[in-house]
This record gives sequence, structure tokens and C-alpha cells, in this order.
Amino acid sequence: MAYAKDAELLRFMARAEPLASTVDEFSVKRERLQRLLERVADLVDEEPTAANLAGLPKNLNRLRVYSDGAARGNPGPSGAGAVLVDPRGRVVERLGKYLGVQTNNFAEYTALILGLQRARELGVDEVEVFADSELMIRQLSGRYQVKSPSLRPLYEQARGILNEFSRFKLVHVPREMNQAADEMSNKAIDERL
Repeated sequence: MAYAKDAELLRFMARAEPLASTVDEFSVKRERLQRLLERVADLVDEEPTAANLAGLPKNLNRLRVYSDGAARGNPGPSGAGAVLVDPRGRVVERLGKYLGVQTNNFAEYTALILGLQRARELGVDEVEVFADSELMIRQLSGRYQVKSPSLRPLYEQARGILNEFSRFKLVHVPREMNQAADEMSNKAIDERL
């Protein structure tokens, strides 16, 4: 297989190549860089598909989507963050988006949409959504009505994407169980992602 040669090259680089300049340039430990090269070599060794190039198992059909929105001032500078996690608990992707001046609820919905869209792009069939916005989870579950005219289009977009999955589950979690998504939403504000 042609990919075996590329994988062999990457494994050689991980073990034998002097990586000092890369380690210095990116302030990364050599061991971490070696593990990264080995992981990429494992992926390259297989027939390339959208799933394995993204670092996902070929048979992945389910992801957990953690989402969170932040607004400083409400309304104020806001950001959306989402973290996609595979069934083994490995982070697949971290996403962040700066939203300008918006409300917290706008940011919450946008974060969820960001995560769901990426899950669809990855070809995932089932999602479990975890968010600390009780309002958003209850609205999407049909327990609360969406009264805000500014949230209605986001609600409809999120419901539309959710309905594209063969199965989905919505779970309200405490803020401390959603720290990774919270970090991404705040990073989006700080770094204007």
C-alpha cells in the first residue's frame, strides 16, 4: 500500500529525526511531538477516509457535543464554544467562535449549532448534547416555549440540525461538567476566534 511508505517515513521522523528546532519553535516537549507523529503515522497507514483523517475510528457513529456560550455584560462581547468527544472520552475537536455583542442565550444556541454542524460534517449519526443552559435544553426538549423573537431562528436551526441525526439526546449538566466548552467560549472572546 502506498500509504505504508508515508507512515514509515513519519515513524522514522518520530524516532530518529532531530526535532530540536521544532521543539524550540513551538515550545512543545519532544515526547509530545513524537506521540503526535506516531498517531499521524497510524492514520496514514490506513486507507484515507474523512473519518480517519480527522483522527476518528472508522466505525464512529456517535459523539458527545459539549456546548457553552458566554457573554460579558449580557449583552456584551460574546463567544460560542463546543467540544466534540468520542465514546471513549477522547476529544475529537475543540471549536470556538467570536460573536460580537450578543446575549448569553444567543451565544448558547450558536455554540450548540457550531458543534452540531461539525458533527454532521464528520458524518456522525447520533449525538448526545451536554450543555449548562437549562433554558436552551428545556426549549429544545419542548418543555419551555421559545418566546424571544431573536432566539426563535436559532432554536429552529438547532432543531433542524438535531432532526438530521438518526438519534439525539439532550442533557442539562452543571457548569463544572462543561468546563472544556466554557473555556472555548471564553477563548473565542479573548482571542476573537
